[in-house]
Amino acid sequence: MKKLYLSNEEETKKIGYKLGELAFPGCVICLVGDLGAGKTTLTQSLARGLDIDDYVTSPTFTIVNEYDGRLKLNHFDVYRIGSSDEMYDIGYDEYMNSDAVNVIEWANLIEDIIPDEYLEIDLNYKDEGREIVLNAHGEEHERFIEGVIRAITEEK
Repeated sequence: MKKLYLSNEEETKKIGYKLGELAFPGCVICLVGDLGAGKTTLTQSLARGLDIDDYVTSPTFTIVNEYDGRLKLNHFDVYRIGSSDEMYDIGYDEYMNSDAVNVIEWANLIEDIIPDEYLEIDLNYKDEGREIVLNAHGEEHERFIEGVIRAITEEK
């Protein structure tokens, strides 16, 4: 588990971009945390790191938006779903078993169907900025966050 303090939105964008640059096929990123703490901003920057040119918006009512880039991005927002069962109606299994990068906002609402291996990112308000906690589940996701942290540290 890695904790970082983000003093401004640019630092959130920087981490998101590195996540996109270093993402691997089939990667699952679960976003949780305070409302308005930067989950969508992080995802938009991640999309740029995947060379996605489209404007990325939170799919609050459609549940999932798909974007094409260096790797495909499936961006879920499950804030409004009633139960995990609703995810299967939109083809959740197919999304999770693809080579796309899957980002799930409000993943805590469907934690019973999250794959065993994933990266959990918790974004919360702290002081004047945000605290981001990166918690990897599985070796591949552990190497992923180590690469992201190393890349960010080397740029400073």
